[in-house]
Amino acid sequence: MESSDYSADHEHNRRAWNARVQRGERFTRPAEDKDFEDPLATVDGLGWLGGDIRGKQLLCLAAGGGRQSVLYAAAGANVTVVDISSAMLELDRRVAAERGFQVRTVEASMDQLTAFNTAEFDIVVQPVSSCYIPNIKIVYQQIARVMQIGGIYISQHKQPASLQADTKMSQHGYELTEAYYRKNPLPNVKGSRHREDGTLEYLHRWEELVGHLCRNGFVLEDLVEPLHADPAAEPGSFDHRSCYVPPYVRFKARRIAGYQENVSDTKQIVVS
Repeated sequence: MESSDYSADHEHNRRAWNARVQRGERFTRPAEDKDFEDPLATVDGLGWLGGDIRGKQLLCLAAGGGRQSVLYAAAGANVTVVDISSAMLELDRRVAAERGFQVRTVEASMDQLTAFNTAEFDIVVQPVSSCYIPNIKIVYQQIARVMQIGGIYISQHKQPASLQADTKMSQHGYELTEAYYRKNPLPNVKGSRHREDGTLEYLHRWEELVGHLCRNGFVLEDLVEPLHADPAAEPGSFDHRSCYVPPYVRFKARRIAGYQENVSDTKQIVVS
């Protein structure tokens, strides 16, 4: 992809998320009172952060919206939140002020972390967002640079097959309609909880999601597929489709010394 196209994609998704905030759509709704009763349990239900993050330098990456940042701040971390959307970051600033927390906000893309020093963060938390970036390898490289050796990186991603599968059910189930080896954005899908209307989304193969993570100085310590399946749900719904295709995968990885990206991308047949 040419750099001019890359910048255009960033700008497209920036505008799309600003618009989603204005409409109050999914993932743009701040944390509620009940979420603060046990804030760390709310955002770390698996206990991957060890139960105590007080004083830790924590980066909420591509995680604006007034939820993640303030809950980690409520749990005692020194929080920085990065997001490409100014409207999403305004939600973080507003909620932090209302709740009496200090949260640093930085408007930037997740693959452009030049505002931060090397080894600045102990923890990086990234909710579902890598699908908005064409090249996830660059994201991993940026995260590796700003993380302390031994730091924890928690991320969630859209599973490749979920981005390939049709959102409507056929007589055979949910069929794969999109190519696995591709370089261009996926076609827009309306009215589906598996996708965000108006955004540009990219499919990342398992080789890219896991392989590039390992090649850029991380060891994968755990992996879960958050359960959203409900066999009793209406056919075509998010919960019913999730019985056939799990929508997400969540990684716990640790930054280690002595590794760096040194493997060229495997030559593949790529579908535009």
